[in-house]
This record gives sequence, structure tokens and C-alpha cells, in this order.
Amino acid sequence: MITKRHYSYAIASRLWAGAPDKSQWHSIILVVLGTALLAISAHIQVPFWPVKMSMQSFVVLSLGVIYGSRLGTLTVLAYLFEGAIGLPVFQNGGGLAHFIGPTVGYLLGFVGAVWMVGIFAERRAMRSLPTAFCVLLIGDSIIMLVGMAWLANLIGFEKALSVGFLNFLPAEALKKDPDCEPW
Repeated sequence: MITKRHYSYAIASRLWAGAPDKSQWHSIILVVLGTALLAISAHIQVPFWPVKMSMQSFVVLSLGVIYGSRLGTLTVLAYLFEGAIGLPVFQNGGGLAHFIGPTVGYLLGFVGAVWMVGIFAERRAMRSLPTAFCVLLIGDSIIMLVGMAWLANLIGFEKALSVGFLNFLPAEALKKDPDCEPW
């Protein structure tokens, strides 16, 4: 069970600040909403090869900021479970086959990224624009490096660096709006 104290400095804790303590139901609702957002973001994509670019990394990092480390990680794990049991939440549907293909590294990187960004958000690192940018850069780097490492096992390091990392950099930079307000 995720209680309010586990994500007290994350934005989600403010949603029901004055409500009676039903944090288990609040957590369930937030996890369902988060997995739905991840599923929708998987289908907002630009075709690349061998890994398509989507808005998932943006949503994963947002979940870390909004939900914190524990609830954010639980949400991403629930999303991965939904995909593993066959729900069409990934870019190309669902099922266990997605956990052996070229995208599994990025999916696993989501877990580390949401946890790390959530830790920083809980420690109020999102209060200034420079630190918020650095936190999001760290989270995005986790996704990209874990994804590229897995991809390198499949297609070799040089090719993975080119198609699994370098071609995503301009688009990833655009996802982090420098004019956004700090938390």
C-alpha cells in the first residue's frame, strides 16, 4: 500500500490533501490513470528503426515528478504487467514477445527513470528550472542508456549508438520545454 507519507512532496499527494484518509483507493486510481496515460502515449509515435519514438519517456518522467518514486514505480510496473499479459498497451500491442525484442531495454529503463526522478521530486529538486532540467536529463539518460545497452546486445554497439541513441536526441530535447514553470 502506498500512503501519503510515501509521496508527500510529490504533486499527487496534493490532489486529495483535505480528503479523508483513503490513500489505498487514491493510489489505485492514480495507478490506473498512469497506466492509461502510458498506453495512450505509446501510440503517439514517430516511426524510426529498430525502435519507434513515442511520448512514453515524457509520460514516465512526468509520473516520477507527479507521483513520486514509489507510486510512479508501481505505476510503470503495473503498465509492464499489463503489456506482459497481452493488453495492447505497447507500441505494437502486448504480450511477452515484447520483452525479448529491441524495445525491452527502454521498457526496463522506464522503471529506473521513474524511480530516480521520483526520488528527486520527493526531495523537492523540481523547485528550480536548472535542477528540474538536470533531474529530467538524468531520468531520460537512464531510459536511453538501458535501452541502448539492450539494443547493443542485439545489433552491436556502433549501430545501437546510432539508431538507438543519437537519432533520438533532438526529439528528446524537444520534449523538455525550457520555458516551463518550475515545480
